[in-house]
Amino acid sequence: MTRFAPLLQPDRGQPAHTIHLLAPSEHDAWLATQPARTRASLAAQRFAGKANTHAVITGEGEDWSIVAAVADRTSPWTLATLAERLPPGTYRVDGATPPALGWLLGQYRFTRYRPAEDAAPRVLLTDAAADIAETLRIADAVATVRDLVNTPAGDCGPAELEAAVEQLAEHHGATVTVRRGGELAEGFPMIHAVGRAAARDRAPRLIELSWGDPQHPRVALVGKGVSFDTGGLDIKPAAGMRLMKKDMGGAAHALALAGLVMEARLPVRLHLLIPAVENAISADAFRPGDVLRSRKGLTVENTNTDAEGRLILGDALTRAGEEKPELILDFATLTGAARVALGPDLPPLFTDDENLARDLLAAGEAQDDPLWRMPLWNGYDEMLVSDVADMVNAPEGGMAGAITAALFLRRFVPAEVTWAHLDVFAWRPSAKPGRPKGGDAYGLRAAWSLLKARYS
Repeated sequence: MTRFAPLLQPDRGQPAHTIHLLAPSEHDAWLATQPARTRASLAAQRFAGKANTHAVITGEGEDWSIVAAVADRTSPWTLATLAERLPPGTYRVDGATPPALGWLLGQYRFTRYRPAEDAAPRVLLTDAAADIAETLRIADAVATVRDLVNTPAGDCGPAELEAAVEQLAEHHGATVTVRRGGELAEGFPMIHAVGRAAARDRAPRLIELSWGDPQHPRVALVGKGVSFDTGGLDIKPAAGMRLMKKDMGGAAHALALAGLVMEARLPVRLHLLIPAVENAISADAFRPGDVLRSRKGLTVENTNTDAEGRLILGDALTRAGEEKPELILDFATLTGAARVALGPDLPPLFTDDENLARDLLAAGEAQDDPLWRMPLWNGYDEMLVSDVADMVNAPEGGMAGAITAALFLRRFVPAEVTWAHLDVFAWRPSAKPGRPKGGDAYGLRAAWSLLKARYS
């Protein structure tokens, strides 16, 4: 049973408080039909039908209901504010039940280090019983991302990411292969270089999960798993390091998406790859100016140790391509330039495949989980030129930083494989209904919608 299962139940006529949903434009006409006592009560509560507000309509004894003004009844976040603010109890919506995802995620709490102040459940009875299982799966996947990203690096290092993958594999009967520490030096030299400065119990590793019928279409999911990023010898300032527990957000997305694929038993051959490292500082840290060899054989002049995510992804993408998948999706908290361009809520999407771009953008719009396509512009490839190696990892000047990072990754993906890169923030800097401040999933529901449409 999922963590949210008790909060969403089929409506079989159980006792419940009714929620009346109104568009703000419907408020005046609706109010005119109400008895004087109701109008007086709503006036006392100053309910004027403004979006995302609600009021209590009292009845006889314990019989009471809710009136709520909502801007868009079809949004997955329609019920989120109510789930956060209503008294504990059981509710049903008058008329068709809107999407229930917001009702569930509005009750998400991160409780690893302190109990929730308001943990009493709000249960929703829904007339859309056929949607319950899918809604619960998605809510659990989003909560998985939030939990992993919210957990500080001291409790979520490479070993803990490995344990999370092992737990997922055990639940679904998948196979896990892990290469750790010195094992990486020969076959995955960039992963090894980035992670080798960390303490022994936080050694770098490449975590691979395989699941499904080998005869089914192969899909690879790759997630950047930098459990903490000091910036390396090109050390970050304190303000830039404050949230670097979230630098494994790409791994959290890929892991959660893999869970959705397996839970729904999508007919694919799934390959999940998480290069997990801590970009630490020690006498053995890799240096600016070092030339790194990659699994693909390309050499990379390391011009900035704080551009480490693309290095570990390069080796992981090469490994993914060796299995000849028909699709690779990678998720990474890769560049600050993406946030400057599009802010925290809108992940840039990079792909050379027009059909994949179209389908992902359409899925994001349909799921209220938007993406924005940015160019893999060949004209900027020259920014990756090195004087001593095949390429640099971080061009000078910082211009087009999200694009050049994506162009770097593209060099490690076989030309015949369809690939998309999502540069996700994995953090919500301020709260919205159903989306508290802290770790969050971006593009996850869009990617899942795409996979379902392609492979169901």
